[in-house]
Amino acid sequence: MIGKDEFGDFCLKNWREGREHVYVCWCCLTQGKVFMCHIKPGFVALVTVTLLLSIIAYTYNFSLRPVTFPLSWFNYANQTKFYNVVSEGLSGKRNVWNFFTKKRNETSNTETKPTASIKTEDNSIDKYVAHPRNYHFILDEPDKCKQDPFLVLMVPVAPHEVNARNAIRSTWGTESSVQGKAVLTLFLVGLTGGAEAQQQLEEESRQHRDLVQSNFVDSYFNLTIKTMVIMDWLATRCSQATYAMKVDSDMYINMENLMTLLLSPNTPRQNYITGYLMWNQPVIRDKNSKWYVPEELYPESRYPTYVLGMGYVFSNDLPPKIVEASEAIKAFNIEDAYVGACLKRLVINPSGAPDPSQFRTYVNDPKSTDLSKLITAIAGSPEKVIEFWQNVKGHK
Repeated sequence: MIGKDEFGDFCLKNWREGREHVYVCWCCLTQGKVFMCHIKPGFVALVTVTLLLSIIAYTYNFSLRPVTFPLSWFNYANQTKFYNVVSEGLSGKRNVWNFFTKKRNETSNTETKPTASIKTEDNSIDKYVAHPRNYHFILDEPDKCKQDPFLVLMVPVAPHEVNARNAIRSTWGTESSVQGKAVLTLFLVGLTGGAEAQQQLEEESRQHRDLVQSNFVDSYFNLTIKTMVIMDWLATRCSQATYAMKVDSDMYINMENLMTLLLSPNTPRQNYITGYLMWNQPVIRDKNSKWYVPEELYPESRYPTYVLGMGYVFSNDLPPKIVEASEAIKAFNIEDAYVGACLKRLVINPSGAPDPSQFRTYVNDPKSTDLSKLITAIAGSPEKVIEFWQNVKGHK
């Protein structure tokens, strides 16, 4: 037994002098006593080899884990966040909605690709689900239709697009009566993604009383969900309206011309939908395309005839029928074509407008186009919506 200081000096001295017979000097402090421990070369080699083998084994095991990549058709939604929404849904069944999550295989330790899934108490559906029974309304205006509006315009819009809503409120959306018929305009939004944004949206709702919000993730990919929630709101909150219109937030609408069309004695009041018709459109299979739809969601090579989603008007008996038909139609992410697929199941054909030129897509130069003769046109921005409106009003 040697003292602590003497042992330390001994170790340091031999290490500096390169003494070969002292391989390791280890001070083991146990109950105030100091011991000198000698470790043989063979033991050092054994420890070193064991450590290296452990590192190699760990690295090899990690390299065998599968590498998963996001599906290209999910690239347009936020894949970095995890959403877990619990709701009773319109069917009364409790649902847990996991959006774009990685689901662990129940029979192995491998992980599958990201998927959108609805889990209920008795089943698990690993597919894109659009049926409105899976969602509920966070903000609602259930009494808006008590005055029996003739026409209800439903505008799907992102929660943060306040300027788009204000542009509509100050132009065509401000009209509550056209040709003696009551008109109602409402905006449909999804989840805001943050407490502050939600608070601002609720304040806007209190101010204008024209917002409806449902608990789906608001994204381009989810426009089909958004449209089906619109159909459900019309079916459950506003069945007394005669006509309804789904219209995008960047659209110019000429309300006078629209009302003239709907009041025409030749315009049906049942099983009627019209707008800019799309015939014999091919299904896009290019995974890099914004409009890509995989065969597993829609196996046909071409879509049935449908009405372009920028703005279509329909008799208000259709929403409950479309919602019911959607139970049997696997949802895909092209919302207007999906509505067309539901109509095909109902054996209802979209109608061509008496004057198809009234439903326009883009108008590059409003000064060279007689906007007063149109029903719809894509303006493209809140500023353009106001410009188109002022252009028509200024010529009256």
